[in-house]
Amino acid sequence: MAKEFLDHLLAIREQNVPYAVATVIDVVGSTSAKTGSKALIDQHGKVVTGWVGGGCAESSACEAALRSIENGATDIIEIDLDDEVLGAGMPCGGHMRVYIEPTIPKPSVWIMGHGEVAEHISNLADMMGFAVIVNDAMATRDKFPEATRLITDDIDYSELTPVAGDFVVIATQHKGDHESMSRALKSDARYIALIASRKRSRLVMDYLRKKNFSEEDIKRVMAPCGLDIGARTPAEIALSVISEIVLVRRQASGVRMRDTLHHEAPSPKAAAGGTGST
Repeated sequence: MAKEFLDHLLAIREQNVPYAVATVIDVVGSTSAKTGSKALIDQHGKVVTGWVGGGCAESSACEAALRSIENGATDIIEIDLDDEVLGAGMPCGGHMRVYIEPTIPKPSVWIMGHGEVAEHISNLADMMGFAVIVNDAMATRDKFPEATRLITDDIDYSELTPVAGDFVVIATQHKGDHESMSRALKSDARYIALIASRKRSRLVMDYLRKKNFSEEDIKRVMAPCGLDIGARTPAEIALSVISEIVLVRRQASGVRMRDTLHHEAPSPKAAAGGTGST
């Protein structure tokens, strides 16, 4: 693999955005790209670097890359270069197969704060397959060993930059929670939670209204946050919050698994009231 391709691949990985690599795995007849040719395609369906053919061959690969990025699945596409009408629109006498491999970054859980609850959230988020970013002046590596990134010098919260699909948990124990919340609401984060007392939560919501955030914005804040599991200890509170995050991520119902049986259709024998024996 050429150094230029690798440089671009490393650069796009650093951006923590989706992308796909298209690789020509088979050619028959006359084609401009050869077996092993590669293209790096970004989340918008544009070739960043590389080559899998010109014109409609590239267009077909880019369209397939967008589909793979959307559904997270690999794909192999057939591109017919020998039929101007039914194929790729560029009859050069060949046929090629292209393997599309998407890379979807882990969603991040941003933890604002330190302390036992924050530590347990960090640990559980890592176990659930999230990247963990901890932003707090008191955060240390020994307390957050699983964190992908530690931010300890962000006085104005300018480094709180979650992208769409990320999750934000503000557990600052009242210190700067209203300011970090303002920053979080200006992002496209999928989930924003505030761990605080009901009284403190109301104060933060009132502050946001005074800062001209709309009621629609304020509804994005989960306060109180987490699922009702009767949590009392720091570990249980963290479990409650992570459970809600997983629920949102997987678009689940939160219904007990046993209770889902009541929503399933009965088997034909059960519906007929028979046991299947004579």
